Amino acid sequence: MGPGLFSDIGKKAKDLLTKDYISDQKLSISTYSDTGVALTSTTVKKGGLSTGDVGALYKYKNTLIDVKVDTGSNILTTLTLTDIVPSTKTIASLKFPDYSSGRLETQYFHHHATFTTAVTLKQSPAVDLSITLGTPTFALGAEASYETATSKLTKYTAGISVTKPDSCAAIILGDKGDTIKASYIHHMYSLKTTAATGEITRRFSTNENTFTVGGSYAVDSLTIVKLKLNNHGNLGAVLQHEVIPKSLLTISSEFDTKALDKTPKFGVALALKP
Repeated sequence: MGPGLFSDIGKKAKDLLTKDYISDQKLSISTYSDTGVALTSTTVKKGGLSTGDVGALYKYKNTLIDVKVDTGSNILTTLTLTDIVPSTKTIASLKFPDYSSGRLETQYFHHHATFTTAVTLKQSPAVDLSITLGTPTFALGAEASYETATSKLTKYTAGISVTKPDSCAAIILGDKGDTIKASYIHHMYSLKTTAATGEITRRFSTNENTFTVGGSYAVDSLTIVKLKLNNHGNLGAVLQHEVIPKSLLTISSEFDTKALDKTPKFGVALALKP
């Protein structure tokens, strides 16, 4: 019932403009064992390179264990613990054999504030902090990253959002104050089957403006269509269809309307779930 995490500011509009817009071929198959372990096998082909991974997800009471092994012989383990201390969530991740990529994050939730801190598990760790104040309707927050090796702030961002049942507006000042981004999303109907969004980004160092509009429309209960277009002429489209219950086929395409001689980008993803 609180304001949410800082990463939630502007997330709804961002997801509508970026989520499912893919440019590769992806196949994902999920199964569930009798013990409650969720197994997922994923294969991705991008260009002439194919990669894959196998993941296992197991939940026991307030503990969530996620283990993933990829074709590069990397093992990523994520452990999520909820309410070890009331109103907190702790997330620990470790990647083998690259131990320096490990990360420990703690999230604290309150009715009028949220706070997160994350530390990388290496000799000179980077520390990420964020805080959000407000309510589910109005939120004001900031985040920063501090590099202990150089004793410098490598990132600081501030944001504000106003959320209503059918709409959400957000403004984010990022890139150390070099960019400002304003976004707005509006759901046309109570079932949220149709939505429209707009986003404008201003980069002060280059005096460059990027304006993007997009939307989604549910053709029926199984099919969703998404479109987006920016002022640089980049047009994107997504068709997502539930072929069988819980299993989605996603087809995506993006092309430059100002250079139609260029080859458009195409992507296909099939996620099969029991």
